[in-house]
Amino acid sequence: MDRVSIYEAVGGASGFLALATAHHARCIADPVLEHPFSHGVRPDHVERLAAYWAEVFGGPERFSAEFGGHSAMLVIHAGQGMEPDLGQRFVACFVAAADDAGLPPDPDLRGALRAYMEWATQGLYSYNDSGSVVPAAMPMPRWTWDGLARG
Repeated sequence: MDRVSIYEAVGGASGFLALATAHHARCIADPVLEHPFSHGVRPDHVERLAAYWAEVFGGPERFSAEFGGHSAMLVIHAGQGMEPDLGQRFVACFVAAADDAGLPPDPDLRGALRAYMEWATQGLYSYNDSGSVVPAAMPMPRWTWDGLARG
């Protein structure tokens, strides 16, 4: 039997919007994670974040079509000089936000989400230094139950 995509298991666009909303709230409440947001964010930040994660996990290619894809996301975060523990804090907020958003407690789903976020935060550190250059048109990562399928 084929398994539904992670996108479908989370609840589609509405599930990812709930996750992004909960995650954003947790980041704002964290004394370290709040700092990058202190300079302001786009009014549609949560919706963009939801669209990005939805696409990564098998949903529609909305983020790529409307917001520039993976390279555009990396450009926003490049050169920020993230603290060494920022990634761990970000992952911890993400894991807790899954509960806040009411995502299914399925251990395989939660494990796949966590594994992706650990991989993604590590990837951001490769563009952490001031002056980091993000290549244009990088492929959007695709994460499945088995991990990174493309990226």
